Amino acid sequence: MDLFDKISKNMGPLGQHQKMAHGYFAFPKLEGEIGPHMKFRGKDHLVWSLNNYLGLANHPEVREADANAAAEFGMAYPMGARMMSGNSNHHEALEKDLAEFVGKQDAFLLNYGYQGIMSAIDALVDRHDVIVYDAESHACIIDGVRLHQGKRFVYTHNNIDNLEKQLERATRWVENTGGAILVITEGVFGMSGAQGKLKEITDLREKFKFRLLIDDAHGFGTMGDTGAGTHEAQNCIDGVDIYFGTFAKSMAGIGAFIASTEEITNFLRYNMRSQTFAKSLPMPMVLGLRKRLELLKNKPELRAKLWEVATTLQTGLKERGFNIGITNTMVTPVFFEGDLNEATAITMDLRENYAIFCSIVMYPVIPKGLIMLRLIPTALHSMDDVKRTLDAYSEVGAKLKKGVYKEVKLATA
Repeated sequence: MDLFDKISKNMGPLGQHQKMAHGYFAFPKLEGEIGPHMKFRGKDHLVWSLNNYLGLANHPEVREADANAAAEFGMAYPMGARMMSGNSNHHEALEKDLAEFVGKQDAFLLNYGYQGIMSAIDALVDRHDVIVYDAESHACIIDGVRLHQGKRFVYTHNNIDNLEKQLERATRWVENTGGAILVITEGVFGMSGAQGKLKEITDLREKFKFRLLIDDAHGFGTMGDTGAGTHEAQNCIDGVDIYFGTFAKSMAGIGAFIASTEEITNFLRYNMRSQTFAKSLPMPMVLGLRKRLELLKNKPELRAKLWEVATTLQTGLKERGFNIGITNTMVTPVFFEGDLNEATAITMDLRENYAIFCSIVMYPVIPKGLIMLRLIPTALHSMDDVKRTLDAYSEVGAKLKKGVYKEVKLATA
């Protein structure tokens, strides 16, 4: 069979919908200044789909730092990979600040979050080692685990009893191979909004020997008394051996970092292939990230406002009978029992008739049989924005109960 013929017959679980979805449900274009109010297809919308938790994307101090750095250095400097010719004092200063903030000895900057954690997993374990990971881990973790040439065991999402059983299996396995055990989970699960049970996992060290890697993409900057992360929120900073955070959420930037002991961080510096062979982060990004981190640490009122918006929104949704799952973070999923046709009809109704933009999420991002509309609160949303959204969801919920959306014929966008 010809490769292209094969692909044309199976465009993938998401790709099969591309003709209908492209430009509307998938790859939409939001225009205007980044914030809660932007334009979609030329019409003003209230937006709940931006990972701009603390509202730093267009903060005037951030814009100034970005612009000044671009004017001084351009977008090319420093040239080359960090190991060869792309290092700078500013890169190292940012790493030092990040490590101190999340409670680790050292940190290493990464160009991207997704490829970063994949490459970290690949570097940390060999074929003699065992990975034990949460069943609802982000796709980047799953893809990283797939790179592993040794044994891997998956435990039921946030189920500590099942994790213990998998650790028993892993322990027996490494007794024969002479390998080690790496447990991987998330600080905040980005779809459900649930926190990983980090403290309970670290407590298992009384019975098992393992190291713990957490992906805290959504927790970094939002969780804990200072925003240092979910490990701070759960009072187990020392129990997390390897901390991974991204700049794409609370920092409204691009890139990521990984932090651990000085020895392990240096090991990653010299063994993560995605970084060894990748160009260094450009200076405007690095200096802009330093300003973002400064604001994140010194303006706790931004985090307080984020949580005020999130708490008000979630409380209102629950009072109106909506299923927001088990979230105990700012991530706000709204689950519906309905088919794809109903879900798309709801999304279109919200956008076309209420001018509210939120993302529709479906398999393979979440398990089959579930449809979710995910709301991402930010420090820039107002209480009026929350009220408007709750009122709209009340009307949409009533229509759903009446079966109105079953009557809607799914049209191409």
